[in-house]
Amino acid sequence: MTLERRIDGFAALSDYAVISDGRTSALLALDGQIDWWAVPKLDDMPVCGALLDPACGGYLFLRPEDDFSVKRRYVDSTNVLESAYTTESGTVVVTSALNTGASGRLPWTELVFSACARGGPVPMVWEFRPGTHFEDCTPRVAKLGEIPIVTIDNQTIAVVIDEAGLIECLDDRLRGHFIVDQQRRSLVAFTATKNVPVVVPTPDEIDRRLEDTKAAWQRWSSRVNECGEWSPYVVRSALALKTLVAERSGAIAAAVTTSLPERVGGPKNWDYRYAWIRDSSFSIIAFFNLGMNEEVHNSVAFLIRAIRKNGPELHVFFTLDGGLDDGEVKLDVPGYRFSRPVRAGNDALEQLQLGNYGDLFDTILRYAMAGHVLDESTQTMLVGIAEQCRKRWRKPDSGIWELHKLRHYTISKIGCWVTFDRAIQLVECGQLPDSHVDRWRAERDEIREYIETRCWSEKKQAYSLCADCDDLDAAVLLAARTGFDRGDRLRHTIDAIEDELSEGVLIYRYTGAHKKEGAFVACTFWMVEALAHSNQLDRAQRMMTNAVELTNDVGILSEQIDPSSGAFLGNLPQGLSHLSLINAAFTLNRAQHRARGGGETT
Repeated sequence: MTLERRIDGFAALSDYAVISDGRTSALLALDGQIDWWAVPKLDDMPVCGALLDPACGGYLFLRPEDDFSVKRRYVDSTNVLESAYTTESGTVVVTSALNTGASGRLPWTELVFSACARGGPVPMVWEFRPGTHFEDCTPRVAKLGEIPIVTIDNQTIAVVIDEAGLIECLDDRLRGHFIVDQQRRSLVAFTATKNVPVVVPTPDEIDRRLEDTKAAWQRWSSRVNECGEWSPYVVRSALALKTLVAERSGAIAAAVTTSLPERVGGPKNWDYRYAWIRDSSFSIIAFFNLGMNEEVHNSVAFLIRAIRKNGPELHVFFTLDGGLDDGEVKLDVPGYRFSRPVRAGNDALEQLQLGNYGDLFDTILRYAMAGHVLDESTQTMLVGIAEQCRKRWRKPDSGIWELHKLRHYTISKIGCWVTFDRAIQLVECGQLPDSHVDRWRAERDEIREYIETRCWSEKKQAYSLCADCDDLDAAVLLAARTGFDRGDRLRHTIDAIEDELSEGVLIYRYTGAHKKEGAFVACTFWMVEALAHSNQLDRAQRMMTNAVELTNDVGILSEQIDPSSGAFLGNLPQGLSHLSLINAAFTLNRAQHRARGGGETT
């Protein structure tokens, strides 16, 4: 392999693996180059941003100087990547990681490459060209004594090497050449901070932390609940989902990246480095399934704090520190394969998305039913939010897909039904006061009547995209999970969606979406869930068997996939795709267990 695999400097999105430290993540392409790395947090400016701007965005790589083939894998049950590069002279294994500390996340960011040869010797080259924050600043490259230092605005990066030759300090980059053989390991590491002094550890300290990082990920993964034949896929998706969790705050980002296109060259490029109520709620369900109770509580607590802090309105999403976004800015950057605009921020913040009410209440009920107790201030806040929903559910909204055309979307109305259904159950189990329960029962019944009469297409024999139309929406498959419908109407809807929106195992979001974007990966797994809930287990099994093969070589999923080419589209790793795989796997596994007469499983 050479860099000829890239087109105009861009790697295929399916070429990327992710490494993480619980605060930020980096994306490594198949050729060993890091094209995205924000420091120190996931939503900070990227030190490496070549993903969106190959010329000026910045990159970092370590790889053989000669042509090579590569096979890669994650170290068992970790987010530490091993890439085996084979050249004519031998094979070298490069271990790549964002290190953690002895007691969790480090107070600085530490990215490490460790290279060992099998055969050889193998000539290697590394290079760090820092990015310009999308042409907003000029990086400075210098040496402080023998320590190479890179400064990008308020970010400082120090370079530590061991058995890796000499460092060339150029005007706009750092570079090194060395030969790795079987007698030693070679190390190239980068420590980074923002607005504070930068740490310069010894190579031995970095080495020890690399081993600690592997062990820490393996301890975490060992807690994942078993899921039958799907367990290997579940563990890998759990690890991918964990890369999106801000450990300190409990926020769950929708994806690591911004502005990766839903169709190459098109304008549907969004910033997903935020904690959506919807995605966070679905992620919490996944963590419940996985048995990760610490993550459940941390993320539930984040949502409650963020909603209370920014209330009384229920906002669509929050920043990863629990605040509100300043709005969308379009950057003068080429964009991935020249797909523009490139966005920082997301204008969906002020949309009305009624489904968020149901997502929140469903999560809170699951939390309460797990034996946890809601405090009085949270109870008061939830009553107020339910009353907001009562006053608003008759309004048109932007729906789960954040569409600009306001309509009475079916999935939004189902979400409002869920709001009152779950609020009533919370009253019945003593976790909410009963002062509004009769009103909520009346609203729940009225919403069901509305959906059954206005949101059913006689022509398609399916629940429709919105009231009084015949278009379809794959999101209504979630009606099965919520318990709104698991009967004949759901089965007919499944068939209609398969007929109209499917291409093989892949499913488009709604009628007409195929003209603008790829198929939405999560919809495939929602179909598996719906089939399992409607007791179509053979059909669900066949679909799940094919669906888990949608991942790339190291188990990563993007937001969308082009059915014609298999190309990844949209931001990645995409939390909604991975959590949907997890939830589908557990739903199907439990349904199969019940069908065999085994009762419920964990």
